[in-house]
Amino acid sequence: MKMRNFGKLGIQNSAFGLGCMRFTGKMVDGKNVTDDELAKNIIRGAIDGGVTYIDTAYVYIGGHSEEILGEALLDGYREKVNIATKIPPDRVQKIEDAEEILATELKRLQTDHIDFYLMHGLNKDKWEHAKAVGLPQWFDKLKAEGKIRYKCCSFHGSYEEFEYIIKDYDWDMVQIQYNFMDVENQAGTKGLELAGSLGIPVVIMEGLLGGKLANAPENVQAVYDAFPVKRSPVEWAFRFLQSHPEVGTILSGLTTMEQLEDNLAIFNKEESDELSPEEVQLFKDVRDAYNARTKIGCTGCRYCMPCPNGVDIPAAFRAWNNAFMYNNLGPGNWDYKRLQRDNASPEQCVECGACEAQCPQYLPIIESLKKVTEEIGG
Repeated sequence: MKMRNFGKLGIQNSAFGLGCMRFTGKMVDGKNVTDDELAKNIIRGAIDGGVTYIDTAYVYIGGHSEEILGEALLDGYREKVNIATKIPPDRVQKIEDAEEILATELKRLQTDHIDFYLMHGLNKDKWEHAKAVGLPQWFDKLKAEGKIRYKCCSFHGSYEEFEYIIKDYDWDMVQIQYNFMDVENQAGTKGLELAGSLGIPVVIMEGLLGGKLANAPENVQAVYDAFPVKRSPVEWAFRFLQSHPEVGTILSGLTTMEQLEDNLAIFNKEESDELSPEEVQLFKDVRDAYNARTKIGCTGCRYCMPCPNGVDIPAAFRAWNNAFMYNNLGPGNWDYKRLQRDNASPEQCVECGACEAQCPQYLPIIESLKKVTEEIGG
């Protein structure tokens, strides 16, 4: 198993870190429940294969993820790994709430300490809330008492928010969404390099974009196939991440033993992490092939907003483009469901035309919103 340096912490962890959010289910008495035995086998199989970093969270699988991990780490497995789990700041209104959450997590995990403890899903608003209720000082206290080893956060927001948060507190580690398609999204490459310049190790989530990069569409696969070195899309995605020295561990959320075996084989390869100039060009070509699949050239400038009927037009077009880029078409598209949940879906369009009059790209917004609903709304 390849090992990676963790910046200023002076430690190493496995390049492959197991994520415990996506464990699959099985039918029991007509109900879909988590397949605990399979999940435990995946966890122990990962550790036996050299994985030293396992990630979960208070909210994953309704809290059951931490329980599964706690059971799997009995019989001496706890001593072989670092546990990362997370506290949701928005559920903390006073420190007593945080103490109750931590006590629950320690009980679920059947341990007396957390190695990497993260404030979950920070953006600027959540960070300001965390400061207002005293979470940073509480993290300092926990570390001094030995209840946690490292003070960390996971992040979802803009680069500007990331820069503010990472410089506003003495973080031991940060976790960001990053992959070869997200180089300019969220923290992006700039955020990754900023963390590295500060000596803060970075753990990567969504390296496969929730699995979207694991199965390449035909035009993207053709780019891979034309390259002289043959790798699966999964291996290429992980190779891109391993080429960044700032990266400590790359999380992969698994659902089958076959996926585990594939991941272990990828991260056990003895080869240089440095990309050749030809590989750098390959990732540009693959990115272009994905982007060529987009349906509409919306830049997200928001000149069309606010819509008088509540439609989030840029979000709808972003969902449409993503669906075609990553072959996530038809009913059940989660991005579209989120628009419906937020009362911002294209179905609310009454064709008033206010948006088209403001669009600097002269996009056919009204007709395009109809296609969004037709093609990904079900």
